[in-house]
Order: sequence, then structure tokens, then C-alpha cells
Amino acid sequence: MLYRRLRLTLPLVVLLLAGCATEPSAQSHPAQSATASQTTPPAVEAAHDSGSGRPEAASAGSIDGHNAAGFQRWVAGFRQRAAARGVSQTTLERAFGKAEFLPRIIELDNRQPEFNRAIWDYLDTAVSDTRVAHGRDKLSAYGGIANRDTAQYGVPAAVLMAIWGIESNYGGNFGNYETIDALATLGYDGRRQTFAENQLYAAMKILDNGDIARPDMRGSWAGAMGNTQFLPTSFLSYAVDADGDDRRDIWGSIPDTLASTANYLAKNGWQAGQPWGREVALPAHFDYAQADGDTKRSTAVWRTAGVRAVDSRGLPEFESAAIIAPAGASGPAFMVGPNFRVILRYNNATSYALAVGLLADRIVGKPAVQQSWPRHEARLSRGDVRTLQRDLNTLGFGTGTPDGIVGPNTRSGLRAFQRAHGLTADGFPTERLLNKVAAAASD
Repeated sequence: MLYRRLRLTLPLVVLLLAGCATEPSAQSHPAQSATASQTTPPAVEAAHDSGSGRPEAASAGSIDGHNAAGFQRWVAGFRQRAAARGVSQTTLERAFGKAEFLPRIIELDNRQPEFNRAIWDYLDTAVSDTRVAHGRDKLSAYGGIANRDTAQYGVPAAVLMAIWGIESNYGGNFGNYETIDALATLGYDGRRQTFAENQLYAAMKILDNGDIARPDMRGSWAGAMGNTQFLPTSFLSYAVDADGDDRRDIWGSIPDTLASTANYLAKNGWQAGQPWGREVALPAHFDYAQADGDTKRSTAVWRTAGVRAVDSRGLPEFESAAIIAPAGASGPAFMVGPNFRVILRYNNATSYALAVGLLADRIVGKPAVQQSWPRHEARLSRGDVRTLQRDLNTLGFGTGTPDGIVGPNTRSGLRAFQRAHGLTADGFPTERLLNKVAAAASD
């Protein structure tokens, strides 16, 4: 079906979290795996810089001669490797004739926030009243396009609006780094060389196909592009020309953006007519070790176990559903189905997938989260979490190499400690638990 082209203006300024609540890391988005942390947001905190144009000029200092010469040598080597793989000299010159090293990219790639961000803080931004209202406006304006995508791909229009809203604040700030320069900088730096080179090869194909001009291929510092933040490899696999102009344009065409996003979800297993999940109430005796996102039961079995709905909609009927309690026993719980897992394919973090589902619900007038978040709990720093991990390892509750990130291994080790000490095994790290584990490790 041919859609009339609808243009978006490329943003001149990009702001972290003021618009884009989550920006994909170099390992996530979409079709790449991110750290599956349930308390850390699914994105690199500083993925969107606050500058515009060539962002490195003021905040990251000027490029030194060593980096300038080294970068050009790396580019020359990559051009040889790309040519050997069949990339034309015309495309290579178009891509790298004026390639620039961006020190700011390295700064952002190496930045580690001191504190793990609480999920309620993340959701406050990702599913804010402003974003909900903006999403309703976008659904009203582009509902005809989105509904046609729903008919073709089975993905609800509200879910497409939610991903668009979270990824780029509905096109307001999808990043202003030229993708070739950003990826080449990451490749030269070396820490993500394999990732960067694979994405650069894909970007060469995008240029060859004529989908976008080199200066307009823009996005985040980590190489994710356009309104819904596709990496170049994902673009090649899932981007769609929905407006019939023979170009797949996720930067300036709303039809292409929404159809590409719907195609991604559909090809990753979206089940038409099924909700993503719903908030639930858990019984007092509930075993929180089962609220790990991996323990799957039918709705009927969970109902028998005492799981109840929190509102008049009742429980969704799933053949295979998991329970998640991302803030432990003191916070809300959710029953999530197969489509929640599909959203995780887009960005593999529980907080991200939950934000998409909740924002989609709010856009179409469904209730907000009913139960309270434990906002009184102090945030643990990464140093605190590393200490917790080391102490759990010392006690025999293995968490892997201490890295300061609360992921599945840390939660599993913490649950084991809680069970051993007669505590509710929810795997949610708190200051109280940090101190209790430390005391046990020092005995």
C-alpha cells in the first residue's frame, strides 16, 4: 500500500531524557542484546549528548594529533577491508572521504553512571503525563497510518506510538551524530571494534541502496538511527518502504518509521490480539523466587496460585505468562505474556519493555500503575552493588564477576541469600540487604 510521504524535520538539538527516555546502547537496539538489568534503565545514561552538530568541540576537548593520525590510519585499513568485501570505491569515498573522529563518542562510551537508576525514576520520565498526552496527539494525527500497520502486521497502533515516544520523543531527538563518524570512532577506539565494523558494513549497504544520504544518516552516539532507533544491521533486515518512494526512510517518513517498527515486532513473534501484560496483585504467601520473568505458567495456574487483577479488566488469558516484580515485594507486580518478550527483543531490559507496555496503555486511556513503588528505598551506587556482589560471592551465593550492575546473576544470588536467612526471596537489592549481607560476610 502506498502512503503519502510525511516529513519530519531533523532535530538540531538532542537532550538526554528530556525527550528520549531511553537511547539504545551500542549493544542493544534493536536486535542486539543489552544487559538484562531490572533496576538499571535499558539504555546508556549519556547516549544522547546535549550538543548539536559536531558535539565534541566544547565539552570533550579538541582532537590531538595522535588520535587524528591514528583515526585516519584506522579508516584507511577499514576501507581496504570493505573493498575486499565488495564495497565500491564510490560508496567508500562517499562514506569516508570526510570522516571525522569524534572524541565525545569515546567519552560517552566510557561513561558509567555512579548510581543504578531506580525503575520508578525511569518510568516517571518514560511514561510521564506529558509523553502520554503527546502520544495521544500523535495517535490522533497518524492513527490512519498506524491502524493500517496494525492490520498488516498485527501490532497495535498504541504500541508503535509508545516505542516512537520512548525512543526519540516522537522524533524530537533521535540524535544528531552522523552515523558513519560515530561508528568509525567506536571502531578506531577498539573496545567495540567488531560491533562497529559490522554496523559500518551495513551502513555501506544503506548508502548503496540510496535509502538516505550520508549527512542525513544520523542518530545516537552508539549508531542507532532515526525515529525508532534502528542499528544499521536491523535497518537492513526490517526497514520498510511504506510510502512507495523506493527509499526506506526512518528519519523523515512517518509511514516508513511506523511500518518498519511494526515489521520488526511482527518478525520477532508478535501475537496479534494479545496484550503485553497487566498489573496484578500477588497473595501474601507468594514465592517471589517465581517472579523472575522466566518461570512461566498459564493464567489459569497463576490464578489458582492466588494471583489477582488490580482493576476491572481482570487477568489477561495467557497460555504462557511470567510474573515480574521489578521493585521486589514492596512494589507493583505484573503478569507478562509473549508480546512482552517480543518488546524485550527490541531492547533487552525489563524496565524498557514495561515502559513501552504502560505507555501504550496510557495512550489509549487504560489505567496507570495502581500499586505504589517503594520510593523510600535509597539508591545503591555501583560501588555498593559491587560490594554486595563480592560479599555474596564470599558467602557462596555466586553472582559472577562484580560489575556494579544488578542483573539476573546478582538477583539469583541475592534470592539464594534471602532464602537461606528466612527472608522474602524477591532478589531486590536494598540498603538494608546490603548491610545484612556485609554483616554475614564479615562473620
